[in-house]
Amino acid sequence: MIPTSSLMQLGYLWLVVLVLATRTTSQTLVKSLPGYPGLLPFKLETGYIGVGENDTVQLFYYFVESEGNPAEDPLVIWLAGGPGCSALRAFFFEIGPVQFQYGEYMDDVPALTLNPNSWTKVANVIYLDAPSITGFSYAKTAEAMISSDTLSASQTATFLRKFVRDHPKFINNTIYVAGISYSGIVVPMVTEEIYKGNDAGLKPTLNIKGYLEGNPLTDKTEDVNSRVEFAYRMALISYELFEVTFIYYEIQHDVHYSRQFCWFSSVYT
Repeated sequence: MIPTSSLMQLGYLWLVVLVLATRTTSQTLVKSLPGYPGLLPFKLETGYIGVGENDTVQLFYYFVESEGNPAEDPLVIWLAGGPGCSALRAFFFEIGPVQFQYGEYMDDVPALTLNPNSWTKVANVIYLDAPSITGFSYAKTAEAMISSDTLSASQTATFLRKFVRDHPKFINNTIYVAGISYSGIVVPMVTEEIYKGNDAGLKPTLNIKGYLEGNPLTDKTEDVNSRVEFAYRMALISYELFEVTFIYYEIQHDVHYSRQFCWFSSVYT
């Protein structure tokens, strides 16, 4: 485990890097990171893009150009879960170009090493802090701090259109919206907003091809209520525990369900 004090120190150094990077411009190349020796062997850009009325929401992003063929590889925008989880988690722990080298330190902060399985090996990836006030994103007014799934989807689609406008060399690249966990709700909505924008003639036209979801939340009620059944069908819990859980739920909520799983029990018990 990385000590909390070291993580806080690393976070502070990251904040210094980001503040310096965004002091005079909305996009800046970051050539080195705390914990990594020497210059980064990939192109990392950070910045803000304003969305919403009068750009009152400033969405922060990390962008890594593909280490393969940036001109032809897909452009992927990645949304974290939560809602409200920073994309920094994906950058370090999931699909980003660097990861922590556990147990190793450099200049009193956790050491970083290259991630051989990074998505940036084959794609241009935008790691976005969304919705508003997520991660390093912020709002200029109290009203702009308030968000929803539909509003976040609309603002993310606007962000992506503005990003491609500011990076015209990616205008022909295929685009995919991707995310994990709670963003399973938002990712399809963002994709739909992009298609609608294209149909409405918004510029630039985005070469959207679809979306990707990892372990997504798709329905807040059905997903949660199916966990016990899933555990039973995957043989993670016994039929007896499954049945007791069912009965307990019925008692707690004063409902009764037909036993649709008796045939399953007769096969596996």
